[in-house]
Amino acid sequence: MIDSVQLILLLVIIVLTVLLVTLGVQVFFILKEVRKTVGKANKVLESAGTISDNISGPIASLTSLISGLKAGSFLTLAKFVRTLLSKDSNERGK
Repeated sequence: MIDSVQLILLLVIIVLTVLLVTLGVQVFFILKEVRKTVGKANKVLESAGTISDNISGPIASLTSLISGLKAGSFLTLAKFVRTLLSKDSNERGK
């Protein structure tokens, strides 16, 4: 028949086997949830990339427009100053 030591070892082996199977199932479910979470994070990052691309285009255009206006204003101011200086030098020459 079975000794008490063998019976205790058999019970310990059965309990450990049940615990390890349960742990394996739990790890499987955790990894499944991690996979879903990574998929959702990937979608969020793709959406953020699309949004930033959609925003960067108009901002770049606005920056170009402002730079053009600054350059145009500077050129207009330079022409105005040159006109004033030429008038001043013409009046001194008379």
